[in-house]
Amino acid sequence: MAEIETKRDGAVLTITLNRPEVLNAFTAEMHRQLVGAFKEARGPDVRAVVVTGAGRGFCVGQDLNEFKEAARDIAGRLRRNYHPTVLAVRQLEKPVIAAVNGAAAGAGLSFACACDIRLASDAASFVPAFINVGLVPDSGGTYFVVELLGYARAFGWMTSGRKLTAAEAHEWGLVSEVVEGDGLAARAREIAARYAAMPTRGVGMTKRLFSDAARNRLEDQLELEAELQTAATQTNDFREGVAAFLEKRKPEFSGS
Repeated sequence: MAEIETKRDGAVLTITLNRPEVLNAFTAEMHRQLVGAFKEARGPDVRAVVVTGAGRGFCVGQDLNEFKEAARDIAGRLRRNYHPTVLAVRQLEKPVIAAVNGAAAGAGLSFACACDIRLASDAASFVPAFINVGLVPDSGGTYFVVELLGYARAFGWMTSGRKLTAAEAHEWGLVSEVVEGDGLAARAREIAARYAAMPTRGVGMTKRLFSDAARNRLEDQLELEAELQTAATQTNDFREGVAAFLEKRKPEFSGS
């Protein structure tokens, strides 16, 4: 059984973390397959991505059985496994939607926060588990959680180890929506399909602009906007958008 499963529905690729018996805890093999799934997502026929977990959990972070076997090389494990996964999410110039169906803890929380949009089941929970075992956040957790919540709230939460419910995560702005009952997968597909019908390159370049904004000087960001706006005007979707506006009709974007 594959530890990562992919399924296409039109232009939407769904990536499922598939170790439900251990709440989808990460292994080195899972990371290898995840990076492969995001390579698949680069294909021109994919225009939006959903990431979710099989069973009751989204992802509870590192599989501790594997962790014990490599505890002396933590930095190497992060560089070999976690860093490529996080970068695969951020470097994909397409929207990535995390459908958090259950517990997201430790590096699983960091992974969810690396995605562009987070939806949560009402059964989901969010646990910054690192501090509970004397560790520091990794896998981009210190970057994305601060970006989402601001320094004070991020620091207070990540150093408390306190579990957030889905409702609390929504109130804080960690997730954009909470879905009741069994409707999470359908709602994630609905949002992904809406993005898949949008100008894919325009959405992707917007993602890049927002990702770079935090570390760029204003002058650099303005220049990057100018460069990417020039690229956007050269797309088929720009031409279609202008034509549809002038003809007073709904545009039909191709993603090219």
